[in-house]
Amino acid sequence: MNHSSIRRLVMTALCVALGVVLPQALHAVPNAGNVLLPMHIPLLLCGLTCSWAYGLACGVLTPVISHLVSGMPPAAVLPAMVCELAAYGLISGLAAKYIHTGKRTLDVYLQLIAAMLIGFTHLVALYAAMAQIGTESNLGYLVPRVALSLATTAVWSVFCALSFLAPWAASARTRDALAIAGLAAAVLLIAVSAG
Repeated sequence: MNHSSIRRLVMTALCVALGVVLPQALHAVPNAGNVLLPMHIPLLLCGLTCSWAYGLACGVLTPVISHLVSGMPPAAVLPAMVCELAAYGLISGLAAKYIHTGKRTLDVYLQLIAAMLIGFTHLVALYAAMAQIGTESNLGYLVPRVALSLATTAVWSVFCALSFLAPWAASARTRDALAIAGLAAAVLLIAVSAG
């Protein structure tokens, strides 16, 4: 094993650990865990920084280990969560490999948006399937939450990437603005979900 693969393995293990710990910490705040989707952020970062294979592994391992440690996600939801998070890790890694504009900050935004849009298609597919079989589905309820979740996850992920992984890529003022925007989006998302 070379130094690069050891670094990637350690980063993947750290992202898996964060994906297990963050949801537990945020479940203490009502609706915060369901709204902020804290399991998603570390594996998006893993896919972006390590590669699609490590992102895929992180997406499979995180919900399984979380289920074994805490019972969350429940067994009935676990297969769907494994598929969803594996897709997030895979797509974020592939986006990081193939999306390059020459501007690092724009690259990170485009890579995150691509991964999140593809990852959120399961919600649209679920609601479409529910509508087809006559089950109650409320797109008016879903759309603002999906949009705010995309915005919050994108802002926080870019903030984390620029602050911890590539601090030279953005000024302190830009990182501060991202932190404030992410906090505002998170508070708004929690307020919308509570209402």
